Amino acid sequence: QVQLVESGGGLAQPGGSLRLSCAASGFTFSSFAMSWARQAPGKGLEWVSGIWHDGSVTFVADFVKGRFTISRDNVNNLVYLQMNNLKPEDTAQYICVRGWGSRSLNGTRGKGTQVTVSS
Repeated sequence: QVQLVESGGGLAQPGGSLRLSCAASGFTFSSFAMSWARQAPGKGLEWVSGIWHDGSVTFVADFVKGRFTISRDNVNNLVYLQMNNLKPEDTAQYICVRGWGSRSLNGTRGKGTQVTVSS
């Protein structure tokens, strides 16, 4: 069956970095755009970043632009989110999503990995 499993979350200090990974299985990974979304406590799910099936086009939300980078490995069915210069407001559950855009957030997605930014 389709599975998306995130890893790489944890505690980081402000200004620090983390690299999230999402391992995909159960579908033809290279045929799908992939995204990262996040949900902070008491807030809704928001689209953070997306990447086309072949990696040729990417999107990064304004609130993380210049700090986060999305990439993918279509050989090993992985998608990454490199997060630099982390801020306390980046604290959230980060969720891997199959698809592109806000409409994809209600579709196939993983359980998430927690990122906490605190000194």
